[in-house]
Amino acid sequence: MNDTQDTTGAARQPQLAYSELQTEMQNEEGRRQKARKIVLVTQHFLGRDDLAGVRALDIGCSTGFTAEELSLAGADVTGIDIDEPGLAAATARVGDHISFVRAAGDDIPFPDHSFDLVILNHIYEHVVDPDAIMSEIRRVLRPDGIVYMGLVNKFGVMEPHYHLPFLSWIPKRLAHRYIRATGRADSYYETFKTRAGLLRMCKGLTVWDYTYTVLTDSRRFGAEDVVPGPLASLPGAAWRLITPVIPTFVWVGTPGTRRPAGPLTTVEPSRASHA
Repeated sequence: MNDTQDTTGAARQPQLAYSELQTEMQNEEGRRQKARKIVLVTQHFLGRDDLAGVRALDIGCSTGFTAEELSLAGADVTGIDIDEPGLAAATARVGDHISFVRAAGDDIPFPDHSFDLVILNHIYEHVVDPDAIMSEIRRVLRPDGIVYMGLVNKFGVMEPHYHLPFLSWIPKRLAHRYIRATGRADSYYETFKTRAGLLRMCKGLTVWDYTYTVLTDSRRFGAEDVVPGPLASLPGAAWRLITPVIPTFVWVGTPGTRRPAGPLTTVEPSRASHA
C-alpha cells in the first residue's frame, strides 16, 4: 500500500473543510504563536528585521492567521487552500489586503518563479501526494527563494492531531482501530514520513535545519509553546540525542545557494542536504 491509498486500496481523498474537522485551526492565539515563529525563522534566514517587499505564498492557509502575521511583517501574501470554510473566515477578516485563493498545493495557479517565500507548515501529512506539492513549490519559487517547512516526524511519540502516543508509528489498519477505540475519530487519515523520508521529499532543495537553533533559543524564535520553561536551557547536544523521536523538524529549503544570513545563534543552522 502506498501513501495515496487507504487500507482497502481505495484512493486517498483530500481533506475538505479541514478547519471544521480540526477546530485548532480556529484557535487564534495558538495559530498566531506558531505564525510568529515562522516569521522569525524566515527573517533570520534572510538576515532581515522584516519581510517588506517579500512575495509570500502560504500553502494550506486555512483560517489565515499565518498569512496575516506574514503580512504584518511586511510581506505581500497569497494564501491557498481547499478548505472553503477556512478561506471564507480568512477573507472576511483580512481579505481586503491579503489574497486568498481556493486551490490545491499540487496545482498552484501561479507562473514559474512567482514567489520569494513559500510556507509549508504542518501540511504534508494531510495531502494526497506530498511529492507533487514539493514539485510545485520548486516550480513557483524564485531561484533565490526559500521555503519554510514545519514537518512532523513519523516517530514523534505523541501524535500531534489526536494526542495519542505512538499512533503515527503503527500500520494504518491498527491505527484505525486505535483511534476508533479511543473515540477520537472514525479513522486515521494523516500519513507521516521519517526524517530520511522527508529529506527525500525535499529532493531538489538545499535544506537548512533550524530545529536545534529554535529549540535552544526558544524565546528568540517565539517557540515557548513547544519548549516549556524547564527545557529552555537544554544544550543543543541534548536535543540532538532525541532526533529520532523529535516531534517536528523546522527546515528552510532553497533551490539556490543562499545560506542563513542572520546573526549568530546558540546553535547555528546546519545543512541537512544538498540539492
